[in-house]
Amino acid sequence: MTTTAIDWRWDDLADALAAGLRAAAADVELEQAVRGLDARSELELHPVLRGGLQAAGYGVAAEVRFPRDRVLQRRSEGVRCDMVVTPGGRPLADAAEQIGLFAPEDAVALVDAAWLEVKVVAQHNERGPNRAYASALQRPVWKDIDKLAADPLILHGAAVLVLFTTDAEVADHDLGVWSSGASLRGLRLMPREQRSLAIGDRLGNRLCTVAVFPLERGPA
Repeated sequence: MTTTAIDWRWDDLADALAAGLRAAAADVELEQAVRGLDARSELELHPVLRGGLQAAGYGVAAEVRFPRDRVLQRRSEGVRCDMVVTPGGRPLADAAEQIGLFAPEDAVALVDAAWLEVKVVAQHNERGPNRAYASALQRPVWKDIDKLAADPLILHGAAVLVLFTTDAEVADHDLGVWSSGASLRGLRLMPREQRSLAIGDRLGNRLCTVAVFPLERGPA
C-alpha cells in the first residue's frame, strides 16, 4: 500500500482534542452549570471535539461517507465517519460534489485525511454507576476500528475514546484492558496517545481522559 504525502502527528491531534474538552470543562465551571461534560451525549460532545481541532488550525468535516461507500448512487446511502480532519484548515476533496466545478487547489484527498471515530463512555451517569460501562468500552470501539480497517482508502484512521472516570487509576487500567482485548482480536493499532483533565464532580466522575488509538497500516 502506498504512503501519502501527509505525516499525521497523533500526539498533536490528541493535544487539540484535549484542549477542546478542557475549554468546555472550564466554561461549565464558570457558568456553575448543573450538567457537566460527563452528562452530555456523544453527539453533544462532537462540537466540543471539533472546536478543539479547529482552534488548533485543523479543518474538520462531520459525518463524511466512508470512501468505500462512494460507489453508492444516493448520497444518503453508506456508512459515515464521525469526523474527518485535514491539516491547515484545508478543505476535504469530494469528487462527488465537484462534478462540473473546479476543485480547490489545496483540497486534501480522502486518502490523505485523518478519519476519526468517536466513542464516549462514563463510569457514572445521571442514574448512578453505569452498568453498561464495561461493555460500552469493548465491542462498540472495536467495531469502529474494524470499520476503519476495512476501508482500503483510509490510511490514517483512529478510534477516539473519551472516558469519564473517578480517577486516573481507573482510566489507565481500563484503557490498558481495552488495548489488550483489541490485540487479542487481531486489531492492529499503534501506541495510543492519552491526555487527561480534571472535571467538576457532579455524577461521581472527576477525570476526563481522551485516548487516540491510531490504526496501523502496512505489512503485518
